[in-house]
Amino acid sequence: MALEEIKDNLEDIQENTQAYIETSLAYYKLWGFKVAMKSTTLLFKFALIAICLTIVLLFLSVAGALAIGQLVNSNVLGFLIVAGIYLVLAFLLFLIKDKIVEGPILEKFSEIFFND
Repeated sequence: MALEEIKDNLEDIQENTQAYIETSLAYYKLWGFKVAMKSTTLLFKFALIAICLTIVLLFLSVAGALAIGQLVNSNVLGFLIVAGIYLVLAFLLFLIKDKIVEGPILEKFSEIFFND
């Protein structure tokens, strides 16, 4: 009788262990899917906003270059001045890129991975 109870208990333990492993595996698959979807949608939203802002910046740059060109009586010089402004901005962004780019991105992805 005692051996049969031990055998039944061992079978129950084996079944419970198998169920636990399957449940844990399903949980981590869902967690991985959730993190992947949040990351993907975040990147997609960022890309859409970046595209829209790039188009706006393009039109503003052309308008600004034409306005400066009229002031100095040379459209070519107006476009060169706008290009020079962008060159200075690019250099400044290069100098401070770590604080502007890496920090917020690391913070946002840390929220996605560790807060949920």
